[in-house]
Amino acid sequence: MFSLDLRSIFEDAHTINQFEDRPVSSETLSQIYERVRYAPTAMNCSPLRLLFVQSADAKAKLKPCLSPGNVDKTMAAPVTAIAAWDSRFFEHMETLAPHMPGAGERFAGNAAMAEKTGVTSATLQIGYFILGARSHGLGVGPMAGFDAAAVDAAFFADGRYRSLLLLNLGYAAVDGHRPRAPRLHAADVMQII
Repeated sequence: MFSLDLRSIFEDAHTINQFEDRPVSSETLSQIYERVRYAPTAMNCSPLRLLFVQSADAKAKLKPCLSPGNVDKTMAAPVTAIAAWDSRFFEHMETLAPHMPGAGERFAGNAAMAEKTGVTSATLQIGYFILGARSHGLGVGPMAGFDAAAVDAAFFADGRYRSLLLLNLGYAAVDGHRPRAPRLHAADVMQII
């Protein structure tokens, strides 16, 4: 049986709150996405959109959108990704799912189905991106503590993209994380019937 050693991206990795004062290159960010873009989404719809906030001006624009407990660590992070879903992801279905003619039109005509599919699949892609970042040696600090409407107004004024999570990214500082919190075991969460 084939097995990969995934300890470095699951067991050994932590949610990072402090980073080294070292930039993350745009090449690294692109390499991460290029690696994880093959992971599955519903109907291959791939609705995740990423806006990387690095400059002082962009950080200043993001700052008032953050929950107070997330301000300092986000301002100190080398880069913060705004992970959003594209509310018109279905415009790409002809390219992404040529085996499903008319899929884009079905989503275009059903806003509830488009939102459920878009949010769910983009959330999956965020998880893939986190694991990809970890596999490239980056630490990640995902956050839901922000005003999504304010982020969307500041960064996605046309309303097409809608933010889901923020991801602080960088090279982890020594002891840049809390001690590992417990996790539930398989017996706590699984049933086989």
